[in-house]
Amino acid sequence: MSQAEAREAEQAELRLDAYLPYRLSVASNAVSGLIARAYQDRFGLTIPQWRLVCVLAEDGSLTQGQIVARTVMDKVTVSRAAQGLVKRRLVGRTEHAADGRSHVLTLTPEGARLHAEIAPLALAYEAALIAGLSPEDVALLKRLLARLQAAAGQLAGEADPPRLA
Repeated sequence: MSQAEAREAEQAELRLDAYLPYRLSVASNAVSGLIARAYQDRFGLTIPQWRLVCVLAEDGSLTQGQIVARTVMDKVTVSRAAQGLVKRRLVGRTEHAADGRSHVLTLTPEGARLHAEIAPLALAYEAALIAGLSPEDVALLKRLLARLQAAAGQLAGEADPPRLA
């Protein structure tokens, strides 16, 4: 076997630590785990609940289907997060005027206050995570993540991949 063939065979081997989907998953789990502990310990929120609160604070009232599309979380995860938030009176749930099978979720004043309290902490975590990166590196990372998400959406057959949440 020539050196070129040996290099090609080595590159063809799956090495988990060099496999980009694995590295993305590990990094995502590390960041989510860190933040999840903080949200759970201080505020009693799961990551899906926090995402739901953020989306409602940012976009206003939405149906669960719209939240699924916006956050790329599955229906069951969104439903459970919504139920927990409704039970805590952080989110209100009303029937959809045009679609009786659907419900509209809205942040309550208490939910909006909680968002206002947590948002600066979330931004502080983000700042600490990217402290070693230049602003250009951060912008590049965000662009690359958006491109990877779009490529994954295309491979999955999605016409219009969802935006990052």
